[in-house]
Amino acid sequence: MDTIEPPNTPTPTEAPTMTGNHSRLVHMVERMPAFPKSVHRILKLTSDINCAPKEIVGIIDHDPVMTMKLLKLVNSAYFGLSKKVTSINHAVVLLGINTIKNLAVSIATLGVLPQQTQSGLHMNRFLLHSLGTATISKLLCRMRGVAEVDSNDYFVAGLLHDFGKVVLTQFMPMEHRHALEFALANNQSLHLAEQSLMQADFPINHCNIGAMLAEKWQLSPDLVLTIREHHNANPPDLLLLDCVIAANLIAKNAKFGYSGNPVVEELPAAIAQRFGHNLQSLTLSLGDFSQEMAKARSFLQLS
Repeated sequence: MDTIEPPNTPTPTEAPTMTGNHSRLVHMVERMPAFPKSVHRILKLTSDINCAPKEIVGIIDHDPVMTMKLLKLVNSAYFGLSKKVTSINHAVVLLGINTIKNLAVSIATLGVLPQQTQSGLHMNRFLLHSLGTATISKLLCRMRGVAEVDSNDYFVAGLLHDFGKVVLTQFMPMEHRHALEFALANNQSLHLAEQSLMQADFPINHCNIGAMLAEKWQLSPDLVLTIREHHNANPPDLLLLDCVIAANLIAKNAKFGYSGNPVVEELPAAIAQRFGHNLQSLTLSLGDFSQEMAKARSFLQLS
């Protein structure tokens, strides 16, 4: 499986200081690319349970780049369809509005990933971890009885859970490199290392900044909360959050990709109680999910 070492492994030391405050955080989020207008229109339409499929098809058909990437993904190994899908209308009929909506969000997300970074965060390995978390989150929600039509919401939440790191690596690359190195040298969770490297009044970590980015992108309140709270040791009772927290830990433990966090925490007690498993037994309850993880790699073709 993929692992990563920061370019220079530091000697454990006191955390350096990251300067900044809430206004700086807001400024970084504002500098991130916006979602395409077509994705915002899709999100607005699909918030209405009575929206007509032809309206979704019309929006995507007028975005040739989105159309091309959606069809490429729908015809990839991830879905394993027996016949080639040649139109967005056909894709909506086969997969449903909710799946197409979430695929559009996923594609837009991949489109804002930088190709190279100065922070030491390897984008392909970061994306593999995010995809692993997304895939496992979807498997976990099915175990809890979530319908197939709704399970893609869990995939998107897993895909986006660490996206605050992309903002930090883009706009605070040297500070984020220090956080990555400090976390590894001290075997500390990355969000705590990020937080310890600041002296301002507002905690700069990938959880907070990711949630702010999700709000900018007008994603659902549950998704915003999940991104903000995915390292909470006493998380609120929300199945989406439970699945993402557990999936993140399982993906880290399996070393599927690497997102800069060297620590695999135990499953929070509240989530362990809700699932009826600790981390090890929950992982075992999934059975052999290697094929699902292999299919998730097909998303890399879109980046």
